Amino acid sequence: MANALNWFEIPAGDFERARKFYETICGVELQAMEDPAGRQTAMFPSDWEKGDVGGSIAAGEGSIPGPVGTVVFLNANPDLQAVLDRVEPAGGKVLMPKTPIAMGDAGHMAVFQDTEGNRVGLHSMG
Repeated sequence: MANALNWFEIPAGDFERARKFYETICGVELQAMEDPAGRQTAMFPSDWEKGDVGGSIAAGEGSIPGPVGTVVFLNANPDLQAVLDRVEPAGGKVLMPKTPIAMGDAGHMAVFQDTEGNRVGLHSMG
């Protein structure tokens, strides 16, 4: 198994608000895609041919945002502070500031609440 994670999905109550939030904090454009379940979805950039892990935001039946449950950690290399600094101006809330991971050279982590109420993490080596 090359990656423990293969795909992630972040639920959204307000699709356009969530899309704008993640585009703003990550500095990327999320690409609309066809969802087999008929929900609104937009995918984070990834290169499947290189084995990149992909993910999306999704709104519609079965996509219920909330503050409990699984936490997805987004890649924020080289330094997650740049992403974290954009969270509150974009409408989110920082729940845990940039914190060193106490496992050798494992980098740093942070956790924020997005505009939909989800807890989402960030990870970077710097």
